Amino acid sequence: MCYYTQQKKIASELTKFFKREVDNPEKVLVSNFINGFSYPNIPVILDTKPEIITTNFTWGLLPNNRDKDFRKSTLNARVETLSDKVSFSPSINNRCLIIASAYYDWHWNDAAGKSKTKYQINSQDFELFCLAGIYNSWIDNQGNNWNTYSIVTTEADQQMKYIHNRKEAEGDQRMPILIKHTEGQNWLDAKNHPLDFAYPNYKPSIIGFPASGA
Repeated sequence: MCYYTQQKKIASELTKFFKREVDNPEKVLVSNFINGFSYPNIPVILDTKPEIITTNFTWGLLPNNRDKDFRKSTLNARVETLSDKVSFSPSINNRCLIIASAYYDWHWNDAAGKSKTKYQINSQDFELFCLAGIYNSWIDNQGNNWNTYSIVTTEADQQMKYIHNRKEAEGDQRMPILIKHTEGQNWLDAKNHPLDFAYPNYKPSIIGFPASGA
């Protein structure tokens, strides 16, 4: 799964890399370790406005008229079941790219997970990359605007099966879909089926290594 990421670039660096302006440069989240359960506003690129990087969407997709606490269950969305899940199916064609410089997972060194090694996973090709996402946007009865997204995950490759090895994940290891820098528009185009980006049809170019910190 993917609950923790890294985003190390300020607005001007994002603009230079992605050739897109940032809507609110002062709101760009820069952090070496981003906890998804804090529902942060990581910068994203939307299918409806691919010419800009937006900062007003937060992690943890909230379906229409659901309680905000529901978000802890929607940080990730499985690509294989997007169309089957009531929480995600209305958003299957609302595509976004979530900007990151790394994401994190933990390898269990013993069956109980009492000893764990934190791994940082980076793209082998670029310092920045994007994770596949879907999003939802609606206004509740109090006038609050909910702009939220989920990171889409797929079956793990061999490297991530080794890293994501905790007991409850046996036989069901996952990883986020890392979109190649040159293929961002392909994910944003709803004419392309999400399963086209599932592993092993679509193979990431990633490298994982032990990182500092628990």
